[in-house]
Amino acid sequence: MKAFTISEIRNFMSQLLLKDTFDHLNLLELTLTTNITYTIDGALHPDFYDAGEAELLKAREESHVRWSEVRPFCFSLIKGKHTPLYFKIVFQLDKEDTRRLLTEHNLSLRREDIFGLYLNCQFDGTSLTCVTGTSLRFFTMDKSVDYAWDDKVTRFFQSKNITFEST
Repeated sequence: MKAFTISEIRNFMSQLLLKDTFDHLNLLELTLTTNITYTIDGALHPDFYDAGEAELLKAREESHVRWSEVRPFCFSLIKGKHTPLYFKIVFQLDKEDTRRLLTEHNLSLRREDIFGLYLNCQFDGTSLTCVTGTSLRFFTMDKSVDYAWDDKVTRFFQSKNITFEST
């Protein structure tokens, strides 16, 4: 687990809401407080889709909406002259990117061994913090997945010119 305190909040918000920077991530949940509080559960409901679409979701192992599908709506809630009072967003790396991370880092775990690789972003009205997290299906003292995920997020932020202090 690694915590990033975002130095330039305006740049991060631009990356989050106006650009496709986070579009590849799944949205697990979002809580946003402006004049009222909005809560979004990113879980997909297969019953909403026709049989073909539902089968495609199942084949792709997709259980949550991509940020790209929710981002325009979230932007419409936030845009204006007032900054949000609070938000919390929980992102998850998708299954294919998780497989790729395991391969790139030569890790012995299988994708099926991992519940999720998470990025939790929280804004309290003045500061913005992002924290990585991992969840495995079993207990292990081996932290190589944690380190690989922390490294990937660090390099991702650097590649997008998101400035931060890490702890």
